[in-house]
Amino acid sequence: MRKDTVTQTPTDPTPARLSDDEAVRLRADFPILRQSVGDEPLAYLDSGATAQRPTSVLDAERAFLETVNSAVHRGAHTLAALATEAFEDARATVAGFVGASVDEIVWTANATDALNLVAYGFANATHGRGGAAARRFALDPGDEIVLTEAEHHANLVPWQEVAATTGAVLRFVPLDDDGVWSVDDALALIGDRTRVVAFAHVSNVTGQIAPVEVLVEAAHGVGAFVVLDACQSAPHRPVDLPALGVDFAAFSGHKMLGPTGIGVLYGRADLLNALPPFRTGGSMITTVTLEGSDFLPAPQRFEAGTQPVSQAVALAEAVRYLEAVGMDRVRAHEEELAERLVAGLAALPGVRVVGPPAGVPRSGLASFVVDGVHAHDVGQYLDAEGIAVRVGHHCAQPLHRRLGVTATTRASTYLYTTGSEVDRLLDAVSRVRAYFGADQEAR
Repeated sequence: MRKDTVTQTPTDPTPARLSDDEAVRLRADFPILRQSVGDEPLAYLDSGATAQRPTSVLDAERAFLETVNSAVHRGAHTLAALATEAFEDARATVAGFVGASVDEIVWTANATDALNLVAYGFANATHGRGGAAARRFALDPGDEIVLTEAEHHANLVPWQEVAATTGAVLRFVPLDDDGVWSVDDALALIGDRTRVVAFAHVSNVTGQIAPVEVLVEAAHGVGAFVVLDACQSAPHRPVDLPALGVDFAAFSGHKMLGPTGIGVLYGRADLLNALPPFRTGGSMITTVTLEGSDFLPAPQRFEAGTQPVSQAVALAEAVRYLEAVGMDRVRAHEEELAERLVAGLAALPGVRVVGPPAGVPRSGLASFVVDGVHAHDVGQYLDAEGIAVRVGHHCAQPLHRRLGVTATTRASTYLYTTGSEVDRLLDAVSRVRAYFGADQEAR
């Protein structure tokens, strides 16, 4: 780890997971989890979409707004200096969380914005923006962008647009009947024409964990760039992005105990300083004339306009909360809950779990189909039981199309999830088919 990187305390390589008692104690830090839905205590199993925020995060943002709130990087008065210091301290905290340097962390509106920033940087370079330094990102007709069929739309649609404007070709790693892709199929697609390999570290539908280092080695071996969607990994497991070797990565605040309205782009410093900006305007320039403009170095070259300052402060507090718990312990806790989820759901008649089978490591989520019952009906039934889950295609329509379904029900866990909540879900799902008469129809 480089000397300008905020360091993290080493952790036990085989940590104990959080006990149910510890998860219960952590729940007390989250005001929203104290409520009931109807007559049932809330079991929040939708953290894969948006995680809840502890009091310390809520307090950090409120304290900033009440005592320091001011525009950053553009004022000489006391509040402006304090706000700028808090803003950049937050950047250093988040950088340390993923093993990066402070100049490798760009604030964005969300992870989707971050992925668009990278994709459109490639398109702008192709169309001559950024000069000689940006030429490394230019795409020629027939160059290939390798994705998987499992990608979230945020890591698919931007690359479709890039291909449409540059003549590049999209290539897709296929999925099997469970929605899982294989490393062999991925490696078979990476060749001399590959310029970009973009994929999710953890699938938001199946929980599949990608072999990042293997794909990085293959991509870099042919001179391709690697773009990692870390939205479902950074909040749930230790992630050192420079150690993984990826060139760019994106994750969002609201999935990791932080606020909405802020995302993070990681990029290698040399690449960020060569990538043409996606969004332009104030605060990202050195000199502006009527004829043209010069841009600041990264990360400020990508941070045009008013920034999400209070959100950055709150996200840094969320990072400190996660670090205090221990990311190794968060991962162990969620993976144990995932095993419990998958095994329990797979044992229920008429329930199909998608993704890796029981016994194969996955992140702490499980998506499933209940025979004869639409996912939206499953979600409404569970909601009546006080259990919050996600239903739909989870912004991954091609994956669901490959599975032959329009929607799935997804239960996702976090550090505040208890084993008893998983058991409540399993018990409720066991009654869904009978409630809707689907068990009778199958006879």
